[in-house]
Amino acid sequence: MTDAPEHGGRIGPTLAESTPWWPTPHHAPAGAPNVVVMLLDDTGFAHLGCFGSDLPTPNVDRLAERGLRFTNFHVTPLCSPTRAALLTGRNHHEVGMRGLSNFDTGFPHQRGHITERAATIAEVLRGEGYATFAVGKWHLCPMAEASAAGPFDHWPLQRGFDRYYGFLDGETDQFHPALVYDNHHVEPPRTPEEGYHLTEDLVDRSIGFIHDSVSVRPDRPFFLYLAFGATHAPHQAPAEYLERHRGRYDEGWDVARRRWYDKQVATGIVPPGTELAPRNPGVEPWDDLPEDQRRLAARLQEAHAAFLEHTDAQVGRLVDDLDDLGILDDTIIVFLSDNGASQEGGPFGVLHEMKFFNLVEESVAEAIERIDRIGGPDSHTNYPWGWAQAGNTPFRWYKQNTHEGGVHVPLVVHWPGGIDPAHAGGLRDQFHHVTDLAPTLYELLGITPPERHRGVDQLPVTGTSFAYALDRPDAPTAKAVQYFEMLGHRGLWLDGWKAVTRHQPGTAFSDDTWELYDLTADRSECHDLAAAEPDRLARMVERWWAEAERHGVLPLDDRLLELFFTRFRDHTPHRPDRSYRYHPPVTPLPVQAAPSLSGTDWVLTATVERGPGDGGDGVLYASGTANSGLSFFVQDGRLCLDYNIFGDHHLIAAEAVLPAGATRLGARFRKLGHGDLGRAGAEITLTADDEPVAAGTVPFAMLIMSSVGPSIGRDHGGGVSDRYRAPFPYAGRIRTLDVQLVRARRPDPDAAAGEHRAGMARQ
Repeated sequence: MTDAPEHGGRIGPTLAESTPWWPTPHHAPAGAPNVVVMLLDDTGFAHLGCFGSDLPTPNVDRLAERGLRFTNFHVTPLCSPTRAALLTGRNHHEVGMRGLSNFDTGFPHQRGHITERAATIAEVLRGEGYATFAVGKWHLCPMAEASAAGPFDHWPLQRGFDRYYGFLDGETDQFHPALVYDNHHVEPPRTPEEGYHLTEDLVDRSIGFIHDSVSVRPDRPFFLYLAFGATHAPHQAPAEYLERHRGRYDEGWDVARRRWYDKQVATGIVPPGTELAPRNPGVEPWDDLPEDQRRLAARLQEAHAAFLEHTDAQVGRLVDDLDDLGILDDTIIVFLSDNGASQEGGPFGVLHEMKFFNLVEESVAEAIERIDRIGGPDSHTNYPWGWAQAGNTPFRWYKQNTHEGGVHVPLVVHWPGGIDPAHAGGLRDQFHHVTDLAPTLYELLGITPPERHRGVDQLPVTGTSFAYALDRPDAPTAKAVQYFEMLGHRGLWLDGWKAVTRHQPGTAFSDDTWELYDLTADRSECHDLAAAEPDRLARMVERWWAEAERHGVLPLDDRLLELFFTRFRDHTPHRPDRSYRYHPPVTPLPVQAAPSLSGTDWVLTATVERGPGDGGDGVLYASGTANSGLSFFVQDGRLCLDYNIFGDHHLIAAEAVLPAGATRLGARFRKLGHGDLGRAGAEITLTADDEPVAAGTVPFAMLIMSSVGPSIGRDHGGGVSDRYRAPFPYAGRIRTLDVQLVRARRPDPDAAAGEHRAGMARQ
């Protein structure tokens, strides 16, 4: 018998004539440190106590006291792109993540997933003998592929992680999350009434993964990527955290922002001479606001601060656990945010963020009526622009923008075993970018990323290691140049100067006005030198185009919200005829893998077998949350549909009891106006065996209903309708459930996109 090529010994006719051989497993070197990367969402440069605010973050502050704070660190202006750059060490366009992972626009820079030509940190470290865990927000796979049907190619376990627990989309309800465990969807382990909150669950799972690993294989170091939902909307926190922040922000954003800025200057977080940027357009002086508007804005900030403090407490639990295990000093902890504070709350803030996406301006008087719900399980709040700019102190603008407010974030590195104690608590002001994190870790771990991975040639790692800065506080930055681009907003950092433009969607890119700042003297971009240095600006704009060509930024594309309307593409669950048939039981669906019952006409048809009495009660189809959505259900034998418009319930209910046995139950939704962004409302008709049994109208047809997708045969979230207690499973049998989206009287979804863009511009 010939030897097997992969066998290093000899295979003979008998054992006596053979030589055994065992492959040597690839093992990390003895003493290789663990790595924990903790990522916050939509947290501004000043939000952490150790970066200027007086918001309580004692556990992150403790990491800063024993580690280093990087005060000139930058990211992309949006979540998915930052995550892609963080995990690969390449710029987001070149790995296929121009914007959110929710979209594939047909160009290499926006495929909605990370290209296989860019191995993640997890893939590289697993190849070097590390155990790898991802916990929390992923948002790096096409959301049409995030259902239980897959494909799973771009889920965490397929991109280098051994274990995963978290949510795949860009946001989730913190009390009723849409959870995935490894490669399957799961329900939360407890209810809010039992004390459940997602952030605690994520840290519980992180601790569990670590304990499993170090208990059984203490010889293997681990890499934990923990991406919190905090502090992205919805801002939700346990009641005791909300209570302890009551009244703390009544002084308003002007006073708080000035105090945070003064602290930044006094502690060296910003260089001497840095000015506090003026208020952004739309941010009014706090003292000029009406009393109710101040009261609402303060309560919204309370919810955000409570959410942040609660998250900090969970960070402390994880750090304390590492200490109890005796491995804290040998663990590199990196703590950062993915972009600046969010502008999605608008000028007044929102009790329900979906109103922002539906262009519904809630009056302060309406919001005040629900003020005590802010931050709780049935809220979906975001703070107003004034508090967002305070979070970005001392900078201008917000998340989505390429000005410093959108891209300049806090970074803490904690590693007692690798950072000289003499440097503990120090500041590092070298310019660096999120693409630099992966090469920094590779250098610290002594790892060279592979040129080929799984048979695929790899793109070069374009980030620049900042490992040199750990023990060289005064070393000049090793970064040469960095471009920025998001939704047409553009920027270029070069030798301490920055050229930047804020693009207006729908306008010609050639009409954009470029600004120029000397960031060495003007960190907060207060003094535009474009007119004084036109030649320098021209060179930098020309260099931006060169960098854009090099890193795959082109074609420029300023679309975002309207892409939610253009989901009917090949190779997705969405058939060209917009017809869907489900065969229960079916795992709850993410929004983009499900039919969109927003912005169009539709028909639901459930073929059921009902028992006598209440043998056929329960939810047939529910989509959304207690904050907004719709539920189609049977209660007390009567067919019902609750159309929940941002907490205002509109119930259509039949009077007659449905017959037992096989029945076809239907709901028809027809918009009453087209081209009006849903404001003409809609009529709803309920049918049994194709005969009308109830009808009514609703005053508004939602364009974007929820970030939580549908469930069939039960309501898997917090309960869309207030007429039952979720999950209210259907007691009979649903043989099939059909959804037919009816082509509206406009030509295609792109028309809706145009209407929505126009509405956004008006708002």
